[in-house]
Amino acid sequence: MTGYTTKDIARLLDLSPAQVRSLARSGFLTPSRGPRRLYLFSFQDLVLLRVAKALTLAKIPPKRIRRSLRALRRQLPEGKPLSEVRITADGDRVIVTDGNAAWNPESEQLLLDFSVADLAARARPAARRLAAAAREAEERLSADDWFNVGLDLEASSPEDARDAYRRALEINPHHADAHVNLARLLQEMGRAADAAVHCRLALASDPLHATAAYNLGIALEDLGHLDQAVAAYEQAIGADPDLADAYFNLGCLYEKQGKKAAALRNLAQYKRLTEKA
Repeated sequence: MTGYTTKDIARLLDLSPAQVRSLARSGFLTPSRGPRRLYLFSFQDLVLLRVAKALTLAKIPPKRIRRSLRALRRQLPEGKPLSEVRITADGDRVIVTDGNAAWNPESEQLLLDFSVADLAARARPAARRLAAAAREAEERLSADDWFNVGLDLEASSPEDARDAYRRALEINPHHADAHVNLARLLQEMGRAADAAVHCRLALASDPLHATAAYNLGIALEDLGHLDQAVAAYEQAIGADPDLADAYFNLGCLYEKQGKKAAALRNLAQYKRLTEKA
């Protein structure tokens, strides 16, 4: 297995190794264990530890920190790169947004406001070492191992993440999640046709993979295949009726096609889901 070591985390967050190990034992992380039972952290663990440090420095009680971090883990997006996330806090309430959050600078409760992309940039050298270590251990890694390596590398080194997902698919061509994540990275490069291929391969392996269907809709929209994109978004909603973004994109597509009633129905459902959240 590969991952960020205690030493990597300590250097990136300006913590002592003992502090990192103490936080790792707090119950809000699930690091794996490497040789000699040493902790190996994911990039998501790094994000959570960055938040934990800030809340600790702000003298938030440990019980409330653990509660906030459990909530944060639930908010971190699936099917989207962590590098697009911004994390803020108001009191001990930690909030995740996909854009730039605006907070009142006069609020005495403002404790935290950072872009994960900044943390990812700092982690890039460690990510490169992680990728090299994975390649050295290539023969011992399974498809799931390579997939997890890809997850850890996405924010800091997308090119190495793409390589990791491809290696996962060489071992297991039916690894739906690897197809989905590789498709998203290709989409971000402007390779919508290639992204669509991988989304369809994911759906062939798992027809109820809502993220695969949703991302296929995005790729098809970019390719100008609007009727097919509508079908993909409908498939995504069938697999996950609470997938708010699919209703929004579907509503916008129906509006483009002049189907006002269908557009309003889907946009209304998007509003209901987002207000409920």
